[in-house]
Amino acid sequence: MTPRILIVEDEGPLVTLLRYNLEREGFAVSEASDGEEALLRAAEDRPDLILLDWMLPLLSGIEVCRRLRRQPESATVPIIMLTARGEEGDKVRGLDYGADDYITKPFSPTELIARIRALLRRARPELAAEQLDFADLIMDLAAHRVRRAGREVHLGPTEFRLLQYLLQHPGRVFSREQLLNAVWGRDVYVEARTVDVHIRRLRKALNGAGEADLIRTVRAAGYALDRPVEVQNARAR
Repeated sequence: MTPRILIVEDEGPLVTLLRYNLEREGFAVSEASDGEEALLRAAEDRPDLILLDWMLPLLSGIEVCRRLRRQPESATVPIIMLTARGEEGDKVRGLDYGADDYITKPFSPTELIARIRALLRRARPELAAEQLDFADLIMDLAAHRVRRAGREVHLGPTEFRLLQYLLQHPGRVFSREQLLNAVWGRDVYVEARTVDVHIRRLRKALNGAGEADLIRTVRAAGYALDRPVEVQNARAR
């Protein structure tokens, strides 16, 4: 399943930057702009990791961290504190209240992504696999590259996330609504037909001359990553 990251930050430009870099790396993203909203988001749709600003409206990041750690549902969710407070005492305090890591603003998005992957590998190894493959298709998550039968496949950010989700559940049929929730996020309004547009783009990028279509359309149900019928029949014989 696609790792879900909750960004708790009240600086709009930084949220935009974080969302862009996280989605580019294949993560699903949700947001909260104050401490109380962060607790609600974490309770309603448990994230796989939380990026938590120290200075927040209504409740401080430290208090949010403390409350999350007191709840059984969120006690083990990895938390990275994001803050401009770089003094050693502040770092120790953040870690004492339950943060798993601490990164000082301004920071490198590349470093942040590396720390996120490291925490996910420890907390939920199944979410941090760096390569997915199916038939002659290989997705390298670390390098953000896709190859089919040895050739490079160029995908936009949304098509990359869509393919990643399908690769994580080969053979399973997903409705448009399920794909929207998993790839675009539950808090983003997008028309269901948007999925069809991105599936067409994904097919065009994946299927070269003479190559079988690996995306199966199930009428009135949705889409699945699956071996073509003729390949399945050949294997059966």
